[in-house]
Amino acid sequence: MIRDQGSDDWVSPEPASDVIIDSVLEATDLSADNIASLDTYVDSEALREVVVEGGAESVTFTIEGHDVTVTADSAVSVDT
Repeated sequence: MIRDQGSDDWVSPEPASDVIIDSVLEATDLSADNIASLDTYVDSEALREVVVEGGAESVTFTIEGHDVTVTADSAVSVDT
């Protein structure tokens, strides 16, 4: 996934799991110690279908009580 950095600088892709977990940490009061591996919360094939294959518009799952939605355009939203 490419993070939306809000600039025209060159960016390097990051693993979707890193971007998603970082988004959850930024939007909540959770710490990295509170979050298990991403595949604990979402089916890896469902996530791949959205992020890599583009066969689905979005996938929503729950991480420690917070709904997380990942869309095909790499947006991550976290309900707090």
